[in-house]
Amino acid sequence: MTRPKSRVERTDEMFRPRRAASRASTPFAFVLDELEELGPWTRPMFGCTAVYVDERIVMVLRDRPSSPHDNGVWIATTREHHASLRRDLPGLRSIEILAGGGETGWQVIPAEHDAFEETALRACELVRSSDPRIGKVPKARRPRRRR
Repeated sequence: MTRPKSRVERTDEMFRPRRAASRASTPFAFVLDELEELGPWTRPMFGCTAVYVDERIVMVLRDRPSSPHDNGVWIATTREHHASLRRDLPGLRSIEILAGGGETGWQVIPAEHDAFEETALRACELVRSSDPRIGKVPKARRPRRRR
């Protein structure tokens, strides 16, 4: 019988870096190239690619046929930073499929925006400079109940 993992061991597993997804299968892979010096790691999330730097999720890269209006680079932030980030990242807006008409902490640089690449590169610059407005430490996952 194997011993159950302690909470510390489970939490450590959650933050263990994973191999980066294949750049060919990652949408907007230029973002990973821009963050390369930080050693980003990725994880699949809801059919998208979540990008982490250390233990913080900083972005999600989305290019899916469902709700194409929300394709682009999703920025992990909080409501208190929206106004200042919108000044630095033109075109930034709430993610419609998450907001349902309201506003969420997450924001998107839409792929359809005229200055999409420039704005995404600016967001990468903010991440590289450790801008406190971008990135969230995910809550620890609760263990699944055994049956």
